[in-house]
Amino acid sequence: MHMTDVKETLAGLLSELRRGTIVMGVLSQLAEPQYGYSLVSLLEEKGIAVEPGTLYPLLRRLEKQELLESRWDTNESRPRKYYLLSELGKQVFAELQQEWRKLVASMEGLMNEPEGGDRDGTR
Repeated sequence: MHMTDVKETLAGLLSELRRGTIVMGVLSQLAEPQYGYSLVSLLEEKGIAVEPGTLYPLLRRLEKQELLESRWDTNESRPRKYYLLSELGKQVFAELQQEWRKLVASMEGLMNEPEGGDRDGTR
């Protein structure tokens, strides 16, 4: 396999992995109200790059699923829509965190196994 093939394959797999974790990243930052661009910046500061074109549809979907509440702030010269976890969103996020921790622990166990998958040296 050529190095460009490896890079392309890796880029695609990383994209899939990020897509699966972005919801949790977004929910984790909405205990306090945030508007779209502030959320993009906040996530980026914390090492999670999210394009606005990805974030805004996700925010709308999470609001439709009643995980987020929103309100418009028209006090500034430019109106901004702020998002915040709903009560349902807080409950769902807490459950997702538990599932995430279990998944990470399981994956750590898998990745720390010796090659061949046998821990005690027998087959």
